[in-house]
Amino acid sequence: MSQLTVVDQVRNQLTAMQPQFAAALPKHVDPARFVRVLMTAVQMTPSLLDADRRTLFASAMRASQMGLLADGREGAIVTFKNQAQFMPMVAGIMKLVRNSGEISTWSVQAVYEHDAFDFCLGDEEHITHKPALTNRGKLIAVYSIVTMKDGEKSREVMSVEDVNAIRARSRSGNSGPWQTDFAEMAKKTVVRRHSKRLPLSTDIDGMIKEDDELFMPEQAAPEAAQAPEAPSASKRPSRLQKVAEQAPAPAEQAHDDDGVIDMPAAEYQDDGQPAEEHDSPI
Repeated sequence: MSQLTVVDQVRNQLTAMQPQFAAALPKHVDPARFVRVLMTAVQMTPSLLDADRRTLFASAMRASQMGLLADGREGAIVTFKNQAQFMPMVAGIMKLVRNSGEISTWSVQAVYEHDAFDFCLGDEEHITHKPALTNRGKLIAVYSIVTMKDGEKSREVMSVEDVNAIRARSRSGNSGPWQTDFAEMAKKTVVRRHSKRLPLSTDIDGMIKEDDELFMPEQAAPEAAQAPEAPSASKRPSRLQKVAEQAPAPAEQAHDDDGVIDMPAAEYQDDGQPAEEHDSPI
């Protein structure tokens, strides 16, 4: 019998973990589809095959616990110093916030140099944005508008210079989505900054802070920076490592509705087109 390829091994291992994913996933997310999306992500990101396998499986479990797909839109599994880590993306953060019932609507948009754009701060805040239909030019800003349950609106605007200043301090600023999908990461940056002024549930607030500590330590809460130094990884296993220990051992041989968000998918797109699904069967 021919020896399994690395991709085949990972596919078999993730398939074996499907019952664990099913136990963690919300009822509206199909576990089989969740695994297919994971495999698509692995095949489209070869660096994941070279990462510590335990961290890859732990990242998959983390995605299932959040109820997000690793499709590059709701979330992505990225590598940092040979460690795989799950990163919720802007659509995923917004999905979690919307499902929590804390706010009414949330729109995040990218602004390009040929768009008609104006915003005003002060007593009469407003944002006016009319995207150019063609030749929009380069990215110049991103913004976030939230409507609360009582109708009050909250706004956040960041220039591309603001975003790049945060990217320069990010530990993953020169790799992963920052290089492959800058506009999406720019929108995620304004979402994270805005989220610190919003009434979020404890779970979602904790998820954002954890993501800050992993990928954007400069955005982490000040008290986190002042906390005593934590024990080293060699002395204290991380939560991801604990989850990874439950993953099946590598295989030796081969064996013969997502949640509905009442915001249009176009609100997550820079070009106004609906998001494409990235979970082609493997």
